[in-house]
Amino acid sequence: MAPRPRVSPLTQRLRRLPNPRFTGLGAGLFATATMLGVGFLDRLLLDGAPLVYGVLFLPVSAVTALWVRTADLVTAPISVPIAFAVGAYPIAGGTGGFGGQTMALVTTLAVHAGWLYGGTLIAGLIASVRKVRQMARRQNAREAAVRAGAIRAGATAYRAAGPRTSPGPSPRPGPGARSRAPGPTVPRAVRRG
Repeated sequence: MAPRPRVSPLTQRLRRLPNPRFTGLGAGLFATATMLGVGFLDRLLLDGAPLVYGVLFLPVSAVTALWVRTADLVTAPISVPIAFAVGAYPIAGGTGGFGGQTMALVTTLAVHAGWLYGGTLIAGLIASVRKVRQMARRQNAREAAVRAGAIRAGATAYRAAGPRTSPGPSPRPGPGARSRAPGPTVPRAVRRG
């Protein structure tokens, strides 16, 4: 038996982390709720510092892309910018009613678009890598199934053929033995009558 490959301590720690699988909607709700909470905490504790909000957006984007189901990978880069926009509402400030707050939010999104693009890029890259790995696993599984099917088909054909005797040299007739001339062949159906 071959020795098992050594696993690094970092990999062991990462395997112990929770590994939930969100649906596309669940991943969007997770990212939105997390960023809204970050926005309110940022406004409460740091008076709405956009730098802290932007820096915390990057790991939320990565975690969202890591925790979404494989079937819903396309939703991660879509839901992350929405979460950024919703979570930016508390730190945007703005006065003068709905119009003033909306303009403050649009200004905040425009000024801090670098964080928005960075988080979306992170989510898109992680989702793309996961999709490529999933496609490679499926291809390997298909090839293994084809190989296993071919082996099974070969074994079945071998068993169906039955034991075979290798054609060796025919025994030579001894001295005094008469050689038989081949006679006409009669089909079995006729012989049975």
